[in-house]
Amino acid sequence: MTATVLVLGGTGEARKLAAELAGEDLRVISSLAGRVRDPKLPVGEVRVGGFGGVEGLTTWLQDNAVDAVVDATHPFASTMTASAARATAMLGIAFLVLRRPGWAPEPGDRWHWVDSLDEAAEVLETLGDRVFLTTGRRDLPVFARLDKFFLVRSVDAPDTSLGRMRVVLGRGPFTVDGEIELLREHRVDVLVTKDSGGGMTAAKLVAARHLGLPVVILRRPPLPPAVTEVASVPEAVEWLIRGSGAG
Repeated sequence: MTATVLVLGGTGEARKLAAELAGEDLRVISSLAGRVRDPKLPVGEVRVGGFGGVEGLTTWLQDNAVDAVVDATHPFASTMTASAARATAMLGIAFLVLRRPGWAPEPGDRWHWVDSLDEAAEVLETLGDRVFLTTGRRDLPVFARLDKFFLVRSVDAPDTSLGRMRVVLGRGPFTVDGEIELLREHRVDVLVTKDSGGGMTAAKLVAARHLGLPVVILRRPPLPPAVTEVASVPEAVEWLIRGSGAG
């Protein structure tokens, strides 16, 4: 019987994993949260939308006879990761987290690490007046109390408006030259972002280093305990095909 693998996706790594598994003797279902209006779709079978918490996911995994789950969601999708860890543990299903490595500062970087968006807003009080905000359109309300100019970039237009705000829509990868031009055009003096990792959006950090700008960067939430984690698509394929996954 062909094994069934659920890939919790929405990231470039999830799409690459689905493509790599296309030639294997597996049924691969990629699940997208549905928060982006026009997402990039992976190859193969796709479902869109939430599961309804741990209970809903548990039922869905049982109904679809899933043999293994790979969580390749965004590193900050902690609620989904926690739900998947609990549901698979209850059912005895193999579970793997695929996370790209986080970013590491280099000489010349002026990074200010924070553990929450509220802390980011506090730190931002004294760092600059023209902010490049790239934490995601759903996080804007946290910064609403600050009397600053915000250059906000997101894939879809935000529903929330800040007092002084300019929105630019875009999806990576971005170039260093393009980011430097953007920062200079809007006279940005501080960057706020999350430790998403990977190369798709890292150019803004290089641009900030080049311009000598401070960066407020939000640490990743911790993974649930006793979870197996890999940092690359080949490792995830190895786990699935020849390791403790669906192989």
